[in-house]
Amino acid sequence: MPKKKPSVVQLNNDYIQDENQRKRYEEEEIKRRNRFMGWVMLFVMLLFILPTYNLVSGYQNLKQQEKEVSSLKADYKTVQNQVTEKQALADSLKNSDYVAKYARAKYYYSISGETIYLLPELVPQ
Repeated sequence: MPKKKPSVVQLNNDYIQDENQRKRYEEEEIKRRNRFMGWVMLFVMLLFILPTYNLVSGYQNLKQQEKEVSSLKADYKTVQNQVTEKQALADSLKNSDYVAKYARAKYYYSISGETIYLLPELVPQ
């Protein structure tokens, strides 16, 4: 089948050439603007990413420190209870009757001729 010739004839005068050149120039300007806006958007994204990263890492550090504080508070209560018990024992050891009872129960000291029967619930700690 033979090819048909296009029925539209394009004029190639100065006006058409100027218009084609103007369109190419406008397309290049649009490409430049788009490229510039792309760089601007990339820069803005970097500006938001870095503070966000710092914010998240700071938040994680804060949560870790809060866990550590709660753990230390629990340890403090335990140590405080131990100190209170030791203080009570120290105050009790100022009483000579209690010292004698404590030495007999804890270290199995006895007076000669005395028999000791151990009752575990009565032994002082």
